[in-house]
Amino acid sequence: MKTKKIYLMLAAAVALVGVGWAQQQNAEVRIEPVRGHIYLIAGAGGNIIASMGPDGVLLVDSGLAQNADKVLAAINKLNVEIANRGGLPTTTTVPPKPIRYIINTHLHADHTGGNEKIAKAGKTITGGNVTGEFGDAAEGATIVAQQAVLDRMGQAKPALPFAALPEDTYHDDKKLSHYFNGEAVILQHMPAAHTDGDTLVYFRGSDVIATGDIFVTTSYPFIDLQNGGSVQGELAALNHIMDMAVAEFRTEGGTLIVPGHGRIADIADVAYYRDMVTIVRDRIQDMIKRDMTLDQVKASKPTADWDPRYGSPDRFVEGVYRSLSTKK
Repeated sequence: MKTKKIYLMLAAAVALVGVGWAQQQNAEVRIEPVRGHIYLIAGAGGNIIASMGPDGVLLVDSGLAQNADKVLAAINKLNVEIANRGGLPTTTTVPPKPIRYIINTHLHADHTGGNEKIAKAGKTITGGNVTGEFGDAAEGATIVAQQAVLDRMGQAKPALPFAALPEDTYHDDKKLSHYFNGEAVILQHMPAAHTDGDTLVYFRGSDVIATGDIFVTTSYPFIDLQNGGSVQGELAALNHIMDMAVAEFRTEGGTLIVPGHGRIADIADVAYYRDMVTIVRDRIQDMIKRDMTLDQVKASKPTADWDPRYGSPDRFVEGVYRSLSTKK
């Protein structure tokens, strides 16, 4: 029964930001520059970040399965545009840079659904000082994730295709063993936050952080209790992002932060979001101490200050209440 719930949570996760299946299937996939060789591919499900350069393509997340072809088309378009900036005629056929890595920020289907198809279109780095780093795999991009992501995806019923599962996992923190497109790429595990397998991806040279669904600009956080999330871990992760980021001037600009859903942000946006979560957490914690039920907490509207911005708070309030309550 528990494994069936895991799969149901994977399938249901596409609604995390209040966007329905049909809307996401029909959404136009668009490309937005982030900084330098880092791009945002939006509209395929969860946000996808692409590092494009001489070493190939590194993706953070892969979107919904049904949008994989659109993502591949966007990557090919970027490849051609980048090559043409080098002065090649627009009629020149440029061999596309292969997709080398897909890093999954967590297990939900709107961030991992494209794994199988997009990975098969890529090619793993082998040879030199990284020979054998990923076993005998030579075809297809390497899918990287925190161990809990593999554990939970591997238990899904019905079973997910083997090619969709992460093949390179880590426990605490990880960095790629070599510069990729001229910079270090650092993976940091945020335990028991949105889920128990959340990864922050830090492009150190570009000063860009991909947060997955720990931080979004379009909705309240989803505290996925079924998959190991907690409000305290969510706050710890948001505070960690704050510690990593550096403002350019008076909390604006500087480190660019790409959320799991929504627009490109900076440290001020994360601070606003963190403060909201903290205040709501404290309000609900006080109500729990006064033995208020979940229905009473919802009726008291602890999120009223932010509802015009983030929409329905019911799932968030319930997640915070159950995360804090000793009456599980």
